[in-house]
Amino acid sequence: MLKQFKKVYFIGIGGIGMSALARWFQMNQCQVAGYDRSPSALTEALQNEGMHLHFRDAIEEIPQAFTAPNKHEVLVVYTPAVPQTHQELNFFRAHNYLTKKRAEVLGMLTQDYFTIAIAGTHGKTTTSALIAHILYNSNIPFTAFLGGIMQGYEQNLLTRQSPDKESIMLAEADEYDKSFLHLSPDIAVVTAIDADHLEIYGDKNHLEDTFVSFAKKIKAKGRLFAKKGLALEKNSVDSDIYFADYEIDKAADCYSNNIRLQEGTFIFDWCGLGENIKNLSLGIPGYHNVENATAAIAVARSLNISESTVRKALASFKGVKRRFEYVSKTAKMTFIDDYAHHPKEVEALLYSVRAMYPHQKITAIFQPHLFSRTKDFAAEFAQSLSLADEVILLEIYPARELPMEGVSSKLILDNITTKDKMVCSKEQLLDELKKRKKDLQVVLSIGAGDIGQMTQEIAQIIEN
Repeated sequence: MLKQFKKVYFIGIGGIGMSALARWFQMNQCQVAGYDRSPSALTEALQNEGMHLHFRDAIEEIPQAFTAPNKHEVLVVYTPAVPQTHQELNFFRAHNYLTKKRAEVLGMLTQDYFTIAIAGTHGKTTTSALIAHILYNSNIPFTAFLGGIMQGYEQNLLTRQSPDKESIMLAEADEYDKSFLHLSPDIAVVTAIDADHLEIYGDKNHLEDTFVSFAKKIKAKGRLFAKKGLALEKNSVDSDIYFADYEIDKAADCYSNNIRLQEGTFIFDWCGLGENIKNLSLGIPGYHNVENATAAIAVARSLNISESTVRKALASFKGVKRRFEYVSKTAKMTFIDDYAHHPKEVEALLYSVRAMYPHQKITAIFQPHLFSRTKDFAAEFAQSLSLADEVILLEIYPARELPMEGVSSKLILDNITTKDKMVCSKEQLLDELKKRKKDLQVVLSIGAGDIGQMTQEIAQIIEN
């Protein structure tokens, strides 16, 4: 069905998932244009690749080629974060253009291919990127749609193309808006099912039920690798699906153990699928990333990718931008940027940083993401952030939400047990860091909002 479209218009094209899809259509000889709310490094990259973008919601901004009479050649793709009052979206709907959510298009695109889908409330981007990197090193034809920019490739669409349908499609399976139910994978990974997006699901039980529904979408004789202890058991999937759980430092169908730090590098052994692989070296730090690698290795070996290829790929993996990303590293100070925006992610990050820098002071700068998430998990965020020696909270990044009465970063601050803690604005942050500059040792900028756009400013202050 997608082959009939020669022009694809994206509403919300600057999103990480939307931009990967836009790149795929352009790579396949479609004319691509779109709207986003504001410019970013990613929208600038898309413009440099030849896409026509604008940043004002106005019908007159839509390129004429996309409003010409041959509307049957135009596909309109939108993100669920776009409000229903959006003028451009309503124009296309009123004039009977085919409009589809990003997840629907991804489902249509992958349905005729051997598909690997990585789901989970956290860990899916790094796990997806690891698998993509292994596939790239194995020379297997594939296309990977990723939820982050891969370091070393500088892309969120990674591909080795094949003219036939023997190539593999790899996609992140996003639980937001139940998007992942549009996918029917041959291999699925579920990395975590922590309470999140409760504004959609209401409670964790409904979230877990939806993950079970996702598992039931796996094709006949497919494979499911799920972290041990989740609300997914062998009896929750069809009997002809191969099910294996995975874990670190505990017995499971697939597991990593003997994990140790050697000069800042995580080394470990992997067991599963009837084999034991010793002394694997991971190119990125963190116990949580060893866990992600455990799942990625299971997928790779189930595809019969050689042990030597897996070993080489793990060691050379550079990670994903804003996932445990070293922004600056000197003899006196280390600055790490991370996308963590759920309490479990913040805890995993700080736990690993503490293990790597046991005798240094850790300063965590955290920007909460969404009013609803802050309201639902204020106590949990406080507990996780209390692992740091000092905490600077920024005000909440609202993203798609309107403010909620009584919900602010102070909800988190009041429960943090670390003595050195404060809330400040983004504008005040740089001055605050100047005051603390002499005492800074390990600095973390954490969050899924626009704190990621401040890393160079922060680095300039704490380096000089």
